[in-house]
Amino acid sequence: MAKAAKAAKPKGKSTLADESMAFLADYINNPSPVGFEWSGQRLWLDYVSRFVDETFTDPYGTAVGVINPGQPFKVVIEAHADEISWFVNYITDSGLIYLKRNGGVDHQIAPSMRVFIHGKKGLVKAVFGWPAIHTRLGGGEKEQQPKTENLWLDCGARSKQEVADLGIHVGAVVTYQDGFDELANDYLIGRAFDNRIGGFMIAEVGRLLQENKKKLPYSLYIVNAVQEEIGLRGAEMIARRIKPDVAIITDVTHDTSTPMINKMIEGDTVCGKGPSLSYGPAVHNKLLQLVQDVAEGAGIPVQLRAVSRSTGTDTDSFAYANDGCPSVLISIPLRYMHTTVEMLHKNDIEATIRLMYETLLTLTPKTNLSYFQ
Repeated sequence: MAKAAKAAKPKGKSTLADESMAFLADYINNPSPVGFEWSGQRLWLDYVSRFVDETFTDPYGTAVGVINPGQPFKVVIEAHADEISWFVNYITDSGLIYLKRNGGVDHQIAPSMRVFIHGKKGLVKAVFGWPAIHTRLGGGEKEQQPKTENLWLDCGARSKQEVADLGIHVGAVVTYQDGFDELANDYLIGRAFDNRIGGFMIAEVGRLLQENKKKLPYSLYIVNAVQEEIGLRGAEMIARRIKPDVAIITDVTHDTSTPMINKMIEGDTVCGKGPSLSYGPAVHNKLLQLVQDVAEGAGIPVQLRAVSRSTGTDTDSFAYANDGCPSVLISIPLRYMHTTVEMLHKNDIEATIRLMYETLLTLTPKTNLSYFQ
């Protein structure tokens, strides 16, 4: 048999450090399902602790690094750490496993996917079974489409007892196996870039502040929150605890340049053209203008989008917490959200990191964010 050709390493012009990229790959490959984020949070805390003065966690697993602690003025930069996943819900007598969603996981991508079941005895490999095309067609019946109620996992067990012997139980969480990879022209793919890319970027902001020996006139809280995917819950808790004066949130947004997306509804956002800034009720207009001014002054390209009642991100939790917190959302364009091949561009990662970094250097406790002064 001929030896398979080795894939060429994608060429790029990224300025991200090799150590940073190695951390990103490990971080993306590590499962952090909603409600079970602690494994990824340990990785993140170990990485970010080198760039901050102190760290702490809250009871549900949100992780925080603090630079210049103890100051009366407090600024947050935030991302969320959790990834969509599944729960074991029902085990048949023949050993097949039915599931419930844990967050907004897309059932249509599931057939033939490989997964890990996180059981009491460790990881168990399994697959989403799906009938062969030969058996689905014919007979005049309409072909069935994948739905939560007709999708199952097959782990090789052939009885309920064999499933239990593997340590699998109702409530065990299930994650996809697919991980990090690089494509041509500086594109990256992986599952859970939504929003562990945000966790990576806020950590890199901390790294830049330390490397450039910047002294901030306020306390900076670098926050990696849990449970965003099921209702912004981690952000709610940590916002009440920190009580920040300003919050800069980073998350992903849709690249709308691919087929099957209506730009009249979703707007015009493209990977590789810079971070996206949102207009919406939860976004503080003066803080947003400050970010736009910073971007223009630093030559950082940005894209604009409008949101409706809510941003659908942790911005909403910070904006409306306590007595109200001026908040802004800086999003990174992403293709194929909530799949195992979420795709983004290195240029956007670098630009988003730099925009947050430059904004932090511009902010001071005296920055006027009042609409009435």
